Amino acid sequence: MLTPAFDLSQDPDFLTVAIRVPYARVSEFDVYFEGVDFKFYAKPYFLRLTLPGRIVENGNEQGSYDADKGIFTIRLPKETPGQHFEGLNMLTALLAPRKSRTAKPLVEEIGASEVSEEGVEDDDDEFDWEIEQSPYEEVPESALNPNCRYGFGNLRSGVFQRLQDELSDVIDIKDPDFTSAAERRQKRLAAELAKFDPDHYLADFMEDEAVKQVLEYNPWWTDLYSEMMTSLEKGQEEENFAALVSFSEEEKYQLRKFVNKSYLLDKRAHRQVYYSLIDILLAYCYETRVTEGERNVESAWNIRKLSPTLCWFETWTNVHEILVSFGRRVLCYPLYRHFKLVMKAYRDTIKILQLGKGAVLKCLLDIHKIFQENDPAYILNDLYISDYCVWIQKAKSKKLAALAESLKKASLTKAQLGLELEELEAAAFLVQEEETTSKAGVHSTSRQQTPASSSETSGSEESESSASPETEESESEQEEPGGGESETEHSLFGPFVEESSMALLLNDGGMCRSTTFLGSDDGRGQPLASPRASRASGPLIQELGEQLETSVQISEPKDSAAGQQGSVLERESRKTPED
Repeated sequence: MLTPAFDLSQDPDFLTVAIRVPYARVSEFDVYFEGVDFKFYAKPYFLRLTLPGRIVENGNEQGSYDADKGIFTIRLPKETPGQHFEGLNMLTALLAPRKSRTAKPLVEEIGASEVSEEGVEDDDDEFDWEIEQSPYEEVPESALNPNCRYGFGNLRSGVFQRLQDELSDVIDIKDPDFTSAAERRQKRLAAELAKFDPDHYLADFMEDEAVKQVLEYNPWWTDLYSEMMTSLEKGQEEENFAALVSFSEEEKYQLRKFVNKSYLLDKRAHRQVYYSLIDILLAYCYETRVTEGERNVESAWNIRKLSPTLCWFETWTNVHEILVSFGRRVLCYPLYRHFKLVMKAYRDTIKILQLGKGAVLKCLLDIHKIFQENDPAYILNDLYISDYCVWIQKAKSKKLAALAESLKKASLTKAQLGLELEELEAAAFLVQEEETTSKAGVHSTSRQQTPASSSETSGSEESESSASPETEESESEQEEPGGGESETEHSLFGPFVEESSMALLLNDGGMCRSTTFLGSDDGRGQPLASPRASRASGPLIQELGEQLETSVQISEPKDSAAGQQGSVLERESRKTPED
């Protein structure tokens, strides 16, 4: 917390406290006073005073705020009208914490063997939780570097000398009051190179489904721009286009809260104002498109992070370097990092500028609202956006039109960003082509191996047929879809089978197959196999059993069913007809 500069004065009935809190979040502040205690809080400032007299809250207290000077003025009624408060200029004494009203007991027991828990709690109650305060010391202008300026029109300096610790999350630059414009740019470029992630970029480049959806979104200015172009084709005058942009009641309320002021800008500062406006609008267009108009907690971060004006206090000399800087930051920081989004935001900014200062003001009001609702980013409203909202209302339309034309003539390529994007994309396509070729080669090899396997299988079948015609017929029967009926049906009827027996039956063509018989009460089994098994003959079975006693060796091709058939025949060879 920072102790603000303050001053106290009095009259017979009131005590007046003037508190200077530049760049404070004045939309949220607290004031507490009772007796001799006075406390004031407005982030990042806190003031606690112990007054020499008592004040009271009776409804006559008053307060005001001077936005130009950043001063709160609070009038507090005295509890005793006419009382004179001594020592109002003794600032150090007023900042000192109030002494505790409690005192240690005069008599204490010494050498107690045990310490009770109540005693420990009493010690905690006596702990002084009040923070230390020191009087504010104004930094003289002579101590500041005249080349280290920032803010709207580069009119500010010395702001971050005391606020650096409180507002370090708002900007990327450290010690802006002592860093020149050239040093800022050098550090910014180095930070962008360190942040650039080729893997993230290539992931968005090769898999751009989400990016395509974002590119198809039409923000609010798209329809207005189409309507304006239609009117131009019909020959209508440009003065009538101002009515295309309308403001909501909330936006009108925002406009009424701004303090009207004039800005004395030289030619160089005036050019910086216009250039920085392009930079801020580019960041806003990107944010609006990627969120599809639905603000979220990252909106303030996106806008200030993509705008070097807001996070690095960058200054510009031409339009092209603004585009290069914006393109680099889009490819380094946000979630979606695609060059097409850079160009889309570029074209959106041209449309907004061509629509006139009404459309530009509408964008600035939206940015102001986003920053005001974000705890660390509100300071950027005081430095830039609030002044832009006031200044743009008096800007000349011809200047904005010329700015739009200048932006329209500018061009941007991937090579100009200095991130070697084209080399990365070429390498990615080369890897993708190699993977495709490799996969095609694997498929071709597998197709060539398939006929060889088939010939090997046919050769093994021919060797088996020459050894035993009955064995060949048995194998062909097992290759049929119904060859697994016996085992399947046995598993399905298992709970109902009381007795089972194996028999070798012959079909019409002399094929041999095993059949399971389901036991019955009369002792006669009913076969679960095909009805063709009824033609079986005892002598043939006996002859087949003798032949099956000889072991059959079958060569097994890889990934074929012949191996399974060979294992089945080997198991059958171990059985006899008596089994």
